[in-house]
Amino acid sequence: MSQSADAASTATHDVIVIGAGPVGENLAERARAAGLTVALVESELVGGECSYWACIPSKALLRPGAALADARRVAGARQAVSGRLDAAAALERRNGFTSDWEDSGQVDWVNGIGAELVRGHGRLDGPRRVTVETPDNGQLVLTARHAVAVCTGSRAVLPDLPGIAEARPWTSREATASRTVPRRLAVVGGGVVGAEMATAWQSLGASVTLLVRGQGLLPRLEPFAGELVAQSLTEAGATIRTGVSVTGLRRPGGTGPVTLLLDSGEQLEADEVLFAVGRAPRTDDLGLETVGLAAGSWLTVDDTCVVPAVAGGWLYAAGDVNHRALLTHQGKYQARIAGAVIGARAAGRPLDPAPWGPHAATADIAAVPQVVFTDPEATAVGLTAEQAERAGHRIRVVDYDLGQVAGAALYADGYRGRARMVVDLDRNVLLGVAFVGPGVGELLHSATVAVAGEVPIDRLWHAVPSFPTISEIWLRLLETYRG
Repeated sequence: MSQSADAASTATHDVIVIGAGPVGENLAERARAAGLTVALVESELVGGECSYWACIPSKALLRPGAALADARRVAGARQAVSGRLDAAAALERRNGFTSDWEDSGQVDWVNGIGAELVRGHGRLDGPRRVTVETPDNGQLVLTARHAVAVCTGSRAVLPDLPGIAEARPWTSREATASRTVPRRLAVVGGGVVGAEMATAWQSLGASVTLLVRGQGLLPRLEPFAGELVAQSLTEAGATIRTGVSVTGLRRPGGTGPVTLLLDSGEQLEADEVLFAVGRAPRTDDLGLETVGLAAGSWLTVDDTCVVPAVAGGWLYAAGDVNHRALLTHQGKYQARIAGAVIGARAAGRPLDPAPWGPHAATADIAAVPQVVFTDPEATAVGLTAEQAERAGHRIRVVDYDLGQVAGAALYADGYRGRARMVVDLDRNVLLGVAFVGPGVGELLHSATVAVAGEVPIDRLWHAVPSFPTISEIWLRLLETYRG
């Protein structure tokens, strides 16, 4: 089903999707389910960032350390565990989850849904038109009858620092794809990527130094999340320095150790340095200027994922590229919404105006869930207490020590964790929930259902958690709220 310049120089489809990562794949699948023809354009590996350089390999790297830490937290199992992780085996397992950076399985999936895969770099070329430079130096001109969807995602940002080019730093891509464990790794940035990669490589045997410009880790979550993760990283042997900035780098010839120059005047030597300081949209070479948009910009969309700044309602953007919620699951959610909208409009059906209907990506604002796969795991959905107050809500914050829940105490000796729910006092519903602790990632969806469903507190009282599980935290939070 793949196409090259030898097959045709022009083609017309109902929908053209630029970017075949999870978001583009989901949008293509929804459009195909609506009976539309789809061209899926990809310049790299089918499956995108998540499959090869982000979610999948990073979690594969993190899981061995988490499993070992869980075993060491339980008497009886602790005595059976000795030595360090087998880093080579862990890296090989990671390679299996990425199919060793080969995408034939994903290509088979695209063919299976009946979409047309077009390999090459796609650029907008005016209304409903995409020009693709193919790997054989040919050119395809694709025209869409109904819609073009941009699902090109985001890329890691590198700061403009003296010596950075010669230093050849890691970004998230190199951090998840490295085939060897550096002896000393400097991680710059205390957000999700920085915290997760510090956790992973420390567990695999690297000596990690984490440099954070602010005063703590995970600044977008509840404050206790960063505190507990920092405590665990420090106990594992990592060094965390806050309130520090990198002012330059040295790596003569681009090989050997790299020296980081700090704003304190100090120097830090490492074998590799990872910069995890932000993301930018992959739109700088997308032809946005041909439709009146600025090259390199985020694509602002409405709740149907249409780009309203472009006349005609034919241009959609889903996933990281629209900057609503830079998470794979949220991008896939947007893709399902956008695919349904495109299908309905192509068939001449009216859109469902309901806020939680099939044609509105409202969860991007009210109920975004996130799991940070550190040790302990840090999870959240909805608003933090600070965000809720800033938005003008009248709230009550309810905290509880997860270690006091019977299921958590059974899960791990000396279980350390914390839970918080943010209650809207005027509507008697939850605005946000956060859990931090070992094994809480699988607990988050219950909170997501409560927040997204706007389940009244009184009704949640009748959702009885099983004993003895960590989920009993819900009962303890509600009891604390009721007094």
